[in-house]
Amino acid sequence: MLNNFLSSVLPQDTGLEVRSSRSYNTAVVLSGLLAAGALAAGLHALLIGHEHAYNCTREIPWGLLIAAYVFFVVTSTGLCLVSAIGHVFNVEVFKPIAKRSVFMAIVTIVAGFMVIGFEIENTWRMPIYNVLSPNPTSNIWWMGTLYGAYLFFMVVEFALLQMGKHKQAGILGLLGLVSGIAAHSNLGAVFGLLSGREFWHGPYMPIYFITSAMMSGCAAVVFFTWIGYKANGWKMSPALEKSLTATAKLGATLIAVIMFFTTWKMISGISGHPPGKYEAMMSLVSGPYAINFWFGEVMLGLLVPFIIILSVRAQNMKALFLASVSGIIGIFFMRYDLVIVGMIVPHFHGMGIVDQPDLYSYFPSMHEIMITVGALGLCCMGFLMGERLFKGHLSEDH
Repeated sequence: MLNNFLSSVLPQDTGLEVRSSRSYNTAVVLSGLLAAGALAAGLHALLIGHEHAYNCTREIPWGLLIAAYVFFVVTSTGLCLVSAIGHVFNVEVFKPIAKRSVFMAIVTIVAGFMVIGFEIENTWRMPIYNVLSPNPTSNIWWMGTLYGAYLFFMVVEFALLQMGKHKQAGILGLLGLVSGIAAHSNLGAVFGLLSGREFWHGPYMPIYFITSAMMSGCAAVVFFTWIGYKANGWKMSPALEKSLTATAKLGATLIAVIMFFTTWKMISGISGHPPGKYEAMMSLVSGPYAINFWFGEVMLGLLVPFIIILSVRAQNMKALFLASVSGIIGIFFMRYDLVIVGMIVPHFHGMGIVDQPDLYSYFPSMHEIMITVGALGLCCMGFLMGERLFKGHLSEDH
């Protein structure tokens, strides 16, 4: 029975061989070592206590690990959204990217779970009391529940895709899409419903999270597909190139939408000097996070990929890959700034309290950096192993 299941899930011979070179194997080993380093750092943090391992404080309780968690789950949801256009809504041009996108959605959400697992001080309590003591009034409870359901649906969907059961996979893909959107909008609500944090508070945050997730997904699809074909030494089919072109055009459209969001977020945060929000915005415009904002978010995350995609009319695959690299780096800056800048303004900033700083400062500890880098290593290792195990995720039209 097990052999029959594996033979149905694992791809059959496609006529294209997956390259297994020394550099390929080295990349797998190095990424695995990074993941092992993250595991060691996380376990050591649990042993010595989070207050000693992480640079989070009572004033800034969320740090790099929360930003990394947001980065990974946003990317996963985006990959799910983009892949669903093809095999859920039956848009033909997006079908060639579906399998790899679904697989990487699973890998990135697992990396996000690893990060948040080490960020929570008593990790084992989360799955236990999520079931034994549910709290439906808590956004955090809904986040864990919905992302758990999302992961389950995505795993089953990928297995069905591998077995060629596309109708059933479409149903599971729809369930994964619904749970992913619900989970991700709920993650936006975790930030947006915190009235004590003026930088985050507002009804637009869940909408922004969904939009930026799809932008992240477009960049990730181009990035992983291009790397996969280069690693295997294959030439892309015309259908796949057309699919990546459509994905890049969709990404450019979403970048324009995020530019709109960002512009009005800055205007609303500066106009009229709203207390708390103004100080946070100015830290991005001309303060300690100005380089992050102007170079990371605006330049790398928005302008560079947008200009590249437009300049080549989304036709040059190498240029699209460079745009995706720039976009992914910039998106990480977006997540980091979103989390950290929202907490650096003291609650009583306008009351003239003696010895209270104008802005709190934060820099991640070595433990936090190792876990984040290790989670990236886990993604890399999962991606490379998936390329080999599932023979490049080739679809039937290849």
